[in-house]
Amino acid sequence: MAKPFYHGGQAIIEGVMMRGRENIAIAVRRPDGKLAVETQPLASLYKSRLRQTPFVRGIIILIEALVLGTQALFRSAQIASAEEEEEISSGLLWGTIALGIGFAIALFFLAPLLLTRYFVDPYITSALVSNLIEGSLRIVIFVVYLKLIGLIPDIKTTFAYHGAEHKVVNAYEAGIPLDVENVKNYSTAHTRCGTSFLLAVLVIAIIVFALLGRPPMWISILSRIILIPVIAALGYEVVRLGTTHVNNILVRAFLAPGLALQGLTTREPDDKQMEAAISALQKVIEVDDSKQNQPPESEET
Repeated sequence: MAKPFYHGGQAIIEGVMMRGRENIAIAVRRPDGKLAVETQPLASLYKSRLRQTPFVRGIIILIEALVLGTQALFRSAQIASAEEEEEISSGLLWGTIALGIGFAIALFFLAPLLLTRYFVDPYITSALVSNLIEGSLRIVIFVVYLKLIGLIPDIKTTFAYHGAEHKVVNAYEAGIPLDVENVKNYSTAHTRCGTSFLLAVLVIAIIVFALLGRPPMWISILSRIILIPVIAALGYEVVRLGTTHVNNILVRAFLAPGLALQGLTTREPDDKQMEAAISALQKVIEVDDSKQNQPPESEET
């Protein structure tokens, strides 16, 4: 029996990206109001056995989200602004990804460390308390950041598409026909959301860094950088375990903070935004199914 596949995606500029077994699809609202729907096959790395290997898959999925997400954002910006299609240079793509990673590390990992070391540690002796304060500060910065960017009008629109993506996936997983009226009834929160994953990463980081104690500053800074993939891998496994036991009352209690935090990264979508999410999911399912149903190519002997 084939393993169940969990569809998911992300909000992009004026639209939604959905990821399938073999392909991704984006549905973007053009300036004339019509939807542009495009598909792209997934690279072999994103379909390999590594993506199913515990503790490795979290790193692969993080890379996938960064690369595919950035590509989809660039392409959606072109469609939404009616720009001519131009191939995204690898330099621009990887430069944008590197800039985003650097910003995230500086804001959510290095800033809390420096603030704690210089303004808190002179008054405490416990390494454990120091790490708890640093971790708490990291979560506070993350929540405040989400709250502030949610005030930007364009980000509000993107968060509405994020809500549409969740509603559609929730409806699909419930076996409900995908139309706007049906999808409206579903939640804008989802247990596999990246927001919940990021919160899990921040919580696990407290535990991991607490085990290191309070080493010299250079070691602390280095650990906040090189251990991120390890923490991300652990975070993915925790979220995955939670989503497979979602009916357990203890698991639901564990997932509750992440679901609540999605209130900052989603908005109630309008009908057109839900239509975009439905179109993206239907398209990726259609393309995946057509690929699976194709007869194998004959081999010449």
